[in-house]
Amino acid sequence: MGIDPDFAKKRQKVGTHAGHDVWGPVEPPTKLGIHGTRVAVDFDICIADGACIEVCPVSVYEWLETPGHPTSNKKADPVRENDCICCLACETACPVQAIKVSPP
Repeated sequence: MGIDPDFAKKRQKVGTHAGHDVWGPVEPPTKLGIHGTRVAVDFDICIADGACIEVCPVSVYEWLETPGHPTSNKKADPVRENDCICCLACETACPVQAIKVSPP
């Protein structure tokens, strides 16, 4: 099961990171929530295979170290979500459907 497309209606913003919103629950290191709104990555699903980073033509993502998380010790963080051109390459490439791109 991938990211909940209605996460913004069902979850609460609990903070910001690198200029984007973070949606809870967040209980490090096991629950890290969803990072981003326009380009949202469910950190609890992300397996850090790097597909999104490789296919993104505008370099929206950077690796973020997440030691101790059960699925992977790093995550693809949408640090430049405002640069997204909504091509959906990342969403399509993600093998676990951890990404949701929402056009402005």
